[in-house]
Amino acid sequence: MLFLESLKVMGLGMLGIFTVTVALVLIMKLLTKLFPADHPGEEGQE
Repeated sequence: MLFLESLKVMGLGMLGIFTVTVALVLIMKLLTKLFPADHPGEEGQE
């Protein structure tokens, strides 16, 4: 049953990476809402 245990650990790791990524994206969106970047010459980036 070593495979199932390692599978659970890998699943938790993937879930942790996914939640961190989502949190970073939300923080970035929040920061761009709070501090809108009005830099000329940077069109095309959402």
